[in-house]
Formats: sequence, structure tokens, C-alpha cells
Amino acid sequence: MGTLRERLSGLRSFKRGIHPPHRKKYSESAPIQAFVPTGDLLIPLSQHIGAPCKPTIKPREEVTFGQKIADIDHPISAPIHAPAAGKTGMATMTLLPGPGGRRCEAIPIKLAADGEAIPPDFFEQFLSRDWTSADPSRYEPEEIVQKIREAGLVGMGGATFPTYFKLKQNPDRPVDTVVLNGAECEPYLTADHRLMVECPEAIVVGLQLAQRAAGAQRAIVAIEENKPDAIDAMRAAIKDRPGMEVVVCAAKYPMGGERQLIPAVLDRVVPSAPKGLPLDVGVVVTNVATAHGIARAVVKDQPFTHRVVTVTGLGVKTPGNWLVPIGTSFRELIERCAGGVTNQAVKVLAGGPMMGPTVPTLDVPVVKGVGGITVMIDEETAHWDEQPCIRCGRCIDNCPLYLSPTKIAHAVKHREYELANEYDMQACCECGCCAFVCPAEIPLAQYIRAGKNQWRLLQIQKKAASG
Repeated sequence: MGTLRERLSGLRSFKRGIHPPHRKKYSESAPIQAFVPTGDLLIPLSQHIGAPCKPTIKPREEVTFGQKIADIDHPISAPIHAPAAGKTGMATMTLLPGPGGRRCEAIPIKLAADGEAIPPDFFEQFLSRDWTSADPSRYEPEEIVQKIREAGLVGMGGATFPTYFKLKQNPDRPVDTVVLNGAECEPYLTADHRLMVECPEAIVVGLQLAQRAAGAQRAIVAIEENKPDAIDAMRAAIKDRPGMEVVVCAAKYPMGGERQLIPAVLDRVVPSAPKGLPLDVGVVVTNVATAHGIARAVVKDQPFTHRVVTVTGLGVKTPGNWLVPIGTSFRELIERCAGGVTNQAVKVLAGGPMMGPTVPTLDVPVVKGVGGITVMIDEETAHWDEQPCIRCGRCIDNCPLYLSPTKIAHAVKHREYELANEYDMQACCECGCCAFVCPAEIPLAQYIRAGKNQWRLLQIQKKAASG
């Protein structure tokens, strides 16, 4: 599949998709650096798909680094741990850095004053390359899944689905292949790229553990061609490991989507969303950062307290990649790590420019699903001057899910939500390919996202009215 160039070069690809500017040069060569906050942390209780957590500690309670502070007894859930030692405050509300301006309950943590809020050797341990003694075969699948659950791991590619639930074996849906998603196709972002270059051994151990937990015999590391140093590092790390291989994919957006990556590397078609899943074709996909977290959770009993975040764009003075405690404010991270925003900065995104939502304020916390902060200047941003649709069909030709975005958007504009659903609105992954290629500059993806939100609201209202 893919273009003639892709077929002739042997690069794995999928049909359709687009080629936006990569703009990864700002941070792709910047090594991961430690960030130690000085301000208070704010830990949201809703950081994953599924039921929000409930506090397991009381206000004004002293907590230690890595202590569980929130959890809930629900199958789709992941506990939350203290990213630093300190004292908790009264629960408050915070704005989440995601679409729709959603708010949720959060626990503030005032950092310990002795300078030992985070263990001094934590950064060194996180980036350690000494995994020679790790033996994934000594762990039973159930033990791996339980350790992952206790560590609070979720998908760090942005979906935030609880990892343990994805890896639990289901006799009705056997898994034969685990795919490590190293595509990182979103422009600007380089956090996964740097992890593959700097921590390939830990990632491979995590992939082996995921493979064992899921009962898969095969593991594929999928990386886009524009990351040659990561390709070399991962190839060296899996050398002499049976059942594992590195597959080089075309640098195409949205290669990182499960429904694009699986056809590209395995030539299997995942059934349509929202009901169809990779499990239906015997595949589990895990993100690079998630695999790194699996290794640390299972082998070293380390909970999910930090993640690597790219801070980039022409709107910051010093782009780079930082290891950041969950709950750190965007403001402190940008000001202390990236030298602050420039005078030309006009927009801040939680993520990259294709799918990352704009944040209305910098006083939002880094959460488990935030792998990047992009600060853009005016020349980097789109200026919508929406015109009437000219029926050119480019949105259809480039949609990786074979939808008709213009039909869905027009139905939403006229509040015909039932009709929009008939056009498979719920299947849209909101990748933004349609809006990127639209000559009429119609914000198609934004219309579809708004339609989904309105549809969910109507269903809630209908349920409430029916009693």
C-alpha cells in the first residue's frame, strides 16, 4: 500500500493520509533533561479513559514520592501516585489540557521543603541503560498485568486507555502480535524519538513484557523513516532476540494511528470504530513511552509519576525534551525550561498542531496523556477564512478512514446529528487530514469534534429525561 515511491523503497505505509511539514528539527537532537519543579503540583483525578479516581489520602496529609494518592475500583481505571514528596491540600477543581475545556477535581501537593521532594537519583534511574539482568520470562502474565495496573500506567500516545486492561488476555480474542508504536507522526513532537535513542534497552524489555502479558509470539517495532538514529538504536537493542523485528514506515501522517499502523506493518484491516478494535485482528499496539513505563513498573516496581514532554515551536526560546513530574504547570515548565515564550507567541497547544487542543491558560497541569507542548507564532498557525465547499473531494481522497468529512461537517452545521452519525461521525479519529487539505479552509475536524460533543450531551439529556 502507499505511493509508488513507498512501494519501490520497501517502506511500509497505508492508503491515503497527508505529508505535513515535520518541524521536528527544533528538538529532535535535544537530549532528555530533568525538570525539578519549585512550585506546587496539581494532580487531576481524571487522567485516563474510564472512571475518575477518588482520593485515598486526606487533605494536609504528608505523602511520600510514589505513594498512591487516588484510585477507584472500576475495570477501566488507573491509580494515581504522588510525583513528589510533600503535603496535600484541599481538593480543588482544575481545567484539563484537552479539548472542550473539561474541568475535574484535583489534589494539590505542596513540595517538601528539604529539597528531597524527588529522589536525587531518580533521573539517572529513569534513563538507565543497564537492563542486562532483566528477565521478562520470570514474570507470569497475570503478575505483569497486576504490576502495570498498580503502577497506574495508561497509553502515553495520547489515548490514555489503561494499559493493564489492554494487555489482559481474552480467550475470545487471542493476540499473536504486539506492535510498538514508534511512529510519532505528529509534527514538532520528539519525546518518543528521544526515548528510543536514549533508552532502547528499557523499551525492549517493556515490549517483551507486553508480549508475554498478551500471549503474543511476535513483536514489531514500527518507526518512521525520518528517525534514522532511533531505527539504529532499536535495531541494536533487539539484536539476537527471536520473534522481534524493526519495521521502517513511511513518514506519513497519521502513521501513528492504530488503524493506519496495523495495515501498514501487518496488512490487516481493523474493523470500523467505535466498536472495532486491534484485538479483533489479533494485535495489541503499545506506545514507546508506555513500553518504557512497563519495564520500570514490572522490573523495578516504579509507579507512573513522570513522563517525557517535548516543549517546542518558534514561540519558545529554547525547545527541548524534559522529564517532567505529573502535575507540573505548563507555565512553570515553559518559563524555567524553555526560557519562556517569545513576544511573537500566539498559541499554546497541549500536543502537536494536528490533534493538540489549544489551552486557554498556561495554568493547567501536565497530565499522563500530554507528551508535548507546542508554542506557535503567527506564521505557524492556520488562519481560517471559511468559504463554501467546492465539492473537490480532497477531504475524501485523503481521509485515512475512508469517511466523507464534508458530509459529516455539513450535517453538524445544520444540527442534523442523527444524519451525521449515519455518515459514521463516531468513527472519525479527528486526525485533521481533511481540514489540512481543504482548499475552502473549512475546519472540518473541528466541526466533527463539536458534533461528537453535542451528540454525547444529547444522549445524556435523553437518558436523564427517561428517568
